[in-house]
Amino acid sequence: MTIKKLMPVLLAAILITSMLSLKAATPVDKKNIDQATMDKVKTELISKYGESARFRIERGVQQAAGLWRESDGSAEDFHAFCIENFISDEAALDRLYSKLERNFEIFSGYFNIIDLKLKEPLHLTGGEIEPVDMMFGGYNVGAHINDDFFDNKIAFITALNFPYYSLKEKTAQGTSWSRKQWAYARMGDRFTSRVPADIVMNASRTLTEADSYISDYNIFMGSLLSPKGKQLFPADMKLITHWGLRDELKSNYVGENGLEKQRIIYNVMKRIIDQSIPQQVINSGAYTWDPAVNKIFKDGKEQTFTSEPDKRYDVLLSNFKALKAMDEYTPTLPTYIDRAFEESMEISQADVERLFTEFVSSPQVKEVAAYISKQLGRKLEPFDIWYNGFKSRGGMPEDQLTAITSSKYPDPAAFKADMPNILVKMGWDKKKAEEICSLILVDAARGSGHAWGSAMRNDYAHLRTRISDKGMDYKGYNIAVHEFGHNVEQTVTMNDVDYFMLQGVPNTAFTEAVAFLFQKRDLELLGMPNTDPDKEHMMALDNFWGSYEIMGVSLVDMKVWKWMYANPNATPAELKAAVISAAKEVWNAYYAPVLGGKDEPILAIYSHMIDNPLYLSNYPMGHLIDFQIEQQVKGKSLAAEFDRMYTQGRLVPQVWMKGAVGSEISITPSINAAAEALKALNKK
Repeated sequence: MTIKKLMPVLLAAILITSMLSLKAATPVDKKNIDQATMDKVKTELISKYGESARFRIERGVQQAAGLWRESDGSAEDFHAFCIENFISDEAALDRLYSKLERNFEIFSGYFNIIDLKLKEPLHLTGGEIEPVDMMFGGYNVGAHINDDFFDNKIAFITALNFPYYSLKEKTAQGTSWSRKQWAYARMGDRFTSRVPADIVMNASRTLTEADSYISDYNIFMGSLLSPKGKQLFPADMKLITHWGLRDELKSNYVGENGLEKQRIIYNVMKRIIDQSIPQQVINSGAYTWDPAVNKIFKDGKEQTFTSEPDKRYDVLLSNFKALKAMDEYTPTLPTYIDRAFEESMEISQADVERLFTEFVSSPQVKEVAAYISKQLGRKLEPFDIWYNGFKSRGGMPEDQLTAITSSKYPDPAAFKADMPNILVKMGWDKKKAEEICSLILVDAARGSGHAWGSAMRNDYAHLRTRISDKGMDYKGYNIAVHEFGHNVEQTVTMNDVDYFMLQGVPNTAFTEAVAFLFQKRDLELLGMPNTDPDKEHMMALDNFWGSYEIMGVSLVDMKVWKWMYANPNATPAELKAAVISAAKEVWNAYYAPVLGGKDEPILAIYSHMIDNPLYLSNYPMGHLIDFQIEQQVKGKSLAAEFDRMYTQGRLVPQVWMKGAVGSEISITPSINAAAEALKALNKK
């Protein structure tokens, strides 16, 4: 997955609050470059440098003019700036690019280190989080950097000389661009909006608070009661929502009292969604709790309780308001929905929704569900959306797997020491494996775990995973392998890509694809290779069912954000009702006919919806990309193919995919493979 001073912080907070309260009285810093001024500048520059420079001149002047404000100078100042700073000579332009690239890497790299360090008390195991930790963790050291770059004109010299290309242009033209042309295009992406620092800072603080809320939201499983009053879970089991709850539910397809445990967990999830969960059982084992009837007990006697006061939806609403505040400063992408898809994912929201809707509507869904029902020997229930039976564990219960992982990895240092061996098992040579792993550190996470990449070459990426004093349990190991995949991608695409402006991947779905690639091999890496002759078919069905599950969650996420934009003044209670309504609507359309349970709200349980706005679509896109990559690496060296594909860096998604696997992102390979798998398996 992913994912910033006591007195100075308080003073800064007071200053920002004052700025916000005085906003209406503060003179608006208006745009002041009219079309006549732009036309005059363009004409003079084209006359000076010739027709060959026309495109760059017209696009660059237009870009710079759109960002220029009264505080930057007069129209005459703008004219003089453009005439003096437009660069036509190729060698001089290349020198400018190199200087900008070098210095942007310095800023991003060291700001990233500061951000990571300030958030350590929030992200890593340790003492209780105190208000001052939240102050530091919510501080964004880079909040003012764009303001500074506009003030000193670095932003303008960049925008003037490196044209911005739309997503449509990049997709259409990018296959014929050289590496330098792509690097120049990414430099053109650097300054396309001008969001004030106080709004950036507020968003950073709000998102940090949301992350802390989720990271510290645990259920004490040993305190849960079955409808018959039994305590079926280990007394010391504490699981984060939703990841830990979901993974525990998945693990109970084998083992004693599995179905009963799954139903208990499912009821816990629904109590979290509708906020009827007792406040007294969140992060506490002081009471026993029967989630089916929603009663708590102390020493066997029923107690009164207070439900969580719609905190989940208050946090979501705060995220929406903080991100919506940026809208008026991003006219080409006027909503956060646009920015999350067109800018971050570089795939339109409409295209993503269409792909997902087509997939969850495919006839193969009911066929796969019928196969699952046959394997379970019972009618499917709504929580079977998390069916985990396509993954081979050699029939081994999770507690036995935990015995292996906790012995092998008693602490983060043990996992760190073994990482090069993991890469060697996956096809990397020893020297390269050690080189990659020398730049990855392992930390014990307060939350479920995440990967935090570096932002400059030769700096460390961080793998965060939950690990207790008893060692790494199987859930923690499975997550650690997933996050390790992220870290390997982050390290390679930072250090082995030729241009810093191209470092990384097209969007986070592509790093999720690597994480899935690693995660599904977790047992092989423990020395338990999958010898099942049907493993290819099982992998196809696992990808298909995982895509089906998370696409519905993503469709809900998109519906919720559209509703918030249509109802910007909603209360947390109104938002809660809207989220539940959206979840039921998607469930009834695409899941109830397959899994039963009309009006089930369970698609709203995902924590990403609360602490990582509109991130969820990256997971199903990651599943689709992962499947196509798996098909590409079959019979080849995984390490060699990974290196070939991922050193392309941050091209736009469809151009990257064509270079990697020869075709665009598609649902067809996964659907066809699922159909073929069922055909083969049903013959047995």
